[in-house]
Amino acid sequence: MSAARRRRRRPTNRSEATTKVLVAGIGNIFLGDDGFGPAVVRRLPAPTAADVRVADYGIRGMHLAYDLLNDWDALVLVDALPDRGAPGRVEVFRAEQAEEAGTRLDAHAMDPEAVFSMVRTLGGTVPPTVIVGCQVVSVAEGIGLTEPVEAAVAPAAAAVGSVLADLLSRQEV
Repeated sequence: MSAARRRRRRPTNRSEATTKVLVAGIGNIFLGDDGFGPAVVRRLPAPTAADVRVADYGIRGMHLAYDLLNDWDALVLVDALPDRGAPGRVEVFRAEQAEEAGTRLDAHAMDPEAVFSMVRTLGGTVPPTVIVGCQVVSVAEGIGLTEPVEAAVAPAAAAVGSVLADLLSRQEV
């Protein structure tokens, strides 16, 4: 990991350090499986760590961009993934891996790549980002997730919990 991408936790006092993590559910609940991110964050338990914030951004990309201007050590994006595999399959990967593989994150009405660009334009830095996503069946107009994607909500929530535990236990993210 390059020094520019690595961040140290900010000490709150001399004996402890904290990691600020934003968990952002993104997606349009009116486009079927695109509502996966919001469904997962609604399923998450309330954070026990003071420096963890869980939020449903839906399609409010500008809101997410402004929130990312705060000093976050890590971002966990929960999103529906473009159909490129088995529907309902949960994947966890770093945003850098998506860029290297040419994977396009597609939140339909809110493109995470555009949000990240907006953050940089506003003078901010995008924190190291982990994506917890699910392969979709349909993003056609309609409310509600398809059966395979609905079945992936609980495993995705568990994956977010594991990612958070890992991020909060590290000295560097």
